[in-house]
Amino acid sequence: MIAEKQRLVAAADRTGNWQRWGPYLSERQWGTVREDYSPHQDAWGYFPHDHARSRAYRWGEDGLLGICDRECRLCFSVALWNGRDPILKERLFGLTGPEGNHGEDVKENYYYLDSSPTHAYMRGLYKYPQAEFPYVPLVRTNAERSLGDREFELQDTGVFDEGRYFDCQLEYAKAAPNDILIRITITNHGPHAASLHVLPQWWYRNTWTWNCTHEGCTPKPTLRQVDGQLEGTRIEGRHSTLGRWLMACDVSSDGQHPEYLFTDNETNTQRHPDQPTTSEFFKDAFHRYVIHGEAAAINAQRLGTKVAAHSRHTVQPGGSVVLRARMCQAEETPQQWFGQEFEQVFSQRQAETDEFYAQVIPDCLTDDQRQVARQAYAGLLWTKQFYHYVVDAWLKGDSNYEVDVSSRKFGRNHDWHHLFNRDVISMPDKWEYPWYAAWDLAFHMLPMAQVDLEFAKQQLILFLREWYMHPNGSLPAYEWALSDVNPPVHAWACWNVYQATGGEGERDQEFLARTFQKLLLNFTWWVNRKDPHGNHIFSGGFLGLDNIGVFDRSKPLPTGGHLRQADATAWMAFFCGHMLKMALELARKNNAYSDMASKFLEHYLSIADATNALHGTGLWDEQDGFYYDHLQTDAASQPLKVRSLVGLIPLCTPVILDERKIDDLPNFSKRTEWFLNHRSEMAGQMSYLTRQCPAGEEYGLRLLALPNEERLRRLLHVMLDEREFLSAYGIRSLSAVYRDTPYDFHCNGYSNRVSYVPGESDSHMFGGNSNWRGPIWLPINHLIIESLRTYHQFYGDSFQVECPTGSGQMCNLAQVADEIQSRLIRLFLPDEHGRRACHGDDPLYVKHPGWRDLILFYEYFHGDTGRGLGASHQTGWTALVANMLTSQAAAMAASSGQPAYASS
Repeated sequence: MIAEKQRLVAAADRTGNWQRWGPYLSERQWGTVREDYSPHQDAWGYFPHDHARSRAYRWGEDGLLGICDRECRLCFSVALWNGRDPILKERLFGLTGPEGNHGEDVKENYYYLDSSPTHAYMRGLYKYPQAEFPYVPLVRTNAERSLGDREFELQDTGVFDEGRYFDCQLEYAKAAPNDILIRITITNHGPHAASLHVLPQWWYRNTWTWNCTHEGCTPKPTLRQVDGQLEGTRIEGRHSTLGRWLMACDVSSDGQHPEYLFTDNETNTQRHPDQPTTSEFFKDAFHRYVIHGEAAAINAQRLGTKVAAHSRHTVQPGGSVVLRARMCQAEETPQQWFGQEFEQVFSQRQAETDEFYAQVIPDCLTDDQRQVARQAYAGLLWTKQFYHYVVDAWLKGDSNYEVDVSSRKFGRNHDWHHLFNRDVISMPDKWEYPWYAAWDLAFHMLPMAQVDLEFAKQQLILFLREWYMHPNGSLPAYEWALSDVNPPVHAWACWNVYQATGGEGERDQEFLARTFQKLLLNFTWWVNRKDPHGNHIFSGGFLGLDNIGVFDRSKPLPTGGHLRQADATAWMAFFCGHMLKMALELARKNNAYSDMASKFLEHYLSIADATNALHGTGLWDEQDGFYYDHLQTDAASQPLKVRSLVGLIPLCTPVILDERKIDDLPNFSKRTEWFLNHRSEMAGQMSYLTRQCPAGEEYGLRLLALPNEERLRRLLHVMLDEREFLSAYGIRSLSAVYRDTPYDFHCNGYSNRVSYVPGESDSHMFGGNSNWRGPIWLPINHLIIESLRTYHQFYGDSFQVECPTGSGQMCNLAQVADEIQSRLIRLFLPDEHGRRACHGDDPLYVKHPGWRDLILFYEYFHGDTGRGLGASHQTGWTALVANMLTSQAAAMAASSGQPAYASS
């Protein structure tokens, strides 16, 4: 077993704590719900970026490409100053929702380049301008722009012109679980020598100021300078639960000796007089000392809870300076801190990380494809984050800091008193979304299972635990509104991760049983809360699709009435289908699950019947060959004829049942036979236990799916039309026919227009921060591809459709899946001119050697050009491209007869 896999095994069985330290430090804690104690729930305004340098956080910490332990007790990151900025560069800057012309938006250039799953080796890159960082122009220019304008980005300001910036590369390598080596490489890409102040810094998360009771708040930890016996000055840290730690910085490669600066990680009450503090030295001391020369800001006693190793460097054009640091538990102190072993550990961990990915990423892929996969995994692993939120304590406030409790009694998240989050969680994005998102996380776990299966399992279990899941069975959506409803994809993720645990008969049944039992509660919540009339037609609200329809579906309808949602109903069939699979799998070893399998079969059929036949036609439109939402008022049921992903979700519901396995479960087999004999009328609208059996075989396969074969063909005809859904880069979220012919809706005095908007949103719905009216979203594309492969498994090569529609080129459904997949992969690969579609027309990523191999994994992508949109580092669900590359490699290997991996 290779070294990194040995470390993963040791971490899983707790014989080696290799994942105790990692990139768990947030890159933005300011402007979050957790830090909001305002009376009017103004998270963005209550704790802005301008407060972050001088005001202690209550629920977390942030820093630049930093690390911390899994409970965020001791943190490390680097601070920078180019001699021109008004503040130290300690954390990422961006626009809040009201500031951005398209909502929240980070205004920095940084990249996650590598990480092993245990974080034994990590590498990240931050690009720091040599000119004054344009904080004011970024805010002002974006404020002047309208919804119809593109966002004004950092590179648009000209601060990177002529290469006038520093590449600041941070690398981490673990010599042991509690012995972490740090290497900082500063490179000047500009035409002239340039100066830079560098401040590697350690600090303790402030838990002592608040008089809290839910974690150890006393005694206050300490950092102090001590004399080293062999190699000079050390910093000693003492913490009641983390123990005794030693830290140090070496002389830099240009001969600069660091000056250690000490302060406390506490609020500067001169700037924030209403905030509690216990010290006369404050969080912003380094800012005041380095930029303003305030010597009194620093604790001359060389004692505190925050320390920085300050040095100033003049870097020649094209030159680099290397700084080295190390931190270790006192019991694991090395004999030599910065000797030959230091570089040997880095070389060894890099080689072991390469070795690991050689077994994960197929070597039959091209160099460019492997680079995409490697950076996708790196981003996925770097965006694991410590997340702390105890709702009951947050609602009440702390004993030494009064809050207006009355205003919070019925405010945000008031009904989630039980929620106690203090874990490392896979985040959608460490800046744009410094909080978890339940349905995003389900998608994250598919690529995560390829690199760290145990972490993937534990993450899915975590969200089903009783201190996460609401007593009523709902899952927490995200901190902005824990009660919002996301698509029920958790069962799907659990099933997929379960399948990754081994070959048939060798999989982790305990994991499957644990998740199945808790998912029953979530399924019951859906049935009781989101099926308002008990007719198996669901109204889930916006369901993560933000502005896709004619209404804000998360709010009461301006027309009155309620929605019968095609996507909500299909999602419930999707949920049912995976619960059915799970029950059948568990029943193979415990017959008690056979009854649950029968229950989910029956429920699936009831949903399918309602979708296709309620009031005659259900949600299907025979004329258009598409599924639509319906507005149900007292007067009538009106279809909302907008062709969008809402009507394609029913395509994602196929379930294949193996008759041989059914025959081994007599109770379930009898129930299946009963349905076949007594509900045969359902076969007209859906794939109703449709059978395929090879010639001469006794047993075959049966298919459940919301659309029958004819309706499936009609859906695919629309979906694969390049004038409608099929883009050069995947499936659009809204048909492009609405580009020239928008959909106009009028009812009860309310009117709205839905147009095809392939890029940023032109609507303030959901803050203009996300658009489902045209762009390409990888998660739904992934589900469509997976479903097409399932249909192909059942129908085989005989089921063929035109792809693209009207081309005359006939393809089976596996080939259709491959075609969509290849278009999605194309988002990230350079074309013949070196241009990656995800980077749009930005010339830096095409022409500059320091940029062209850097890849950003955006939240979603322009429906026509493929340009990345929304959050720029959403390497959670966008890391699905790594799975797609593996799938593509498997198909290439199958067609060539060669193994996908050299090790095979």
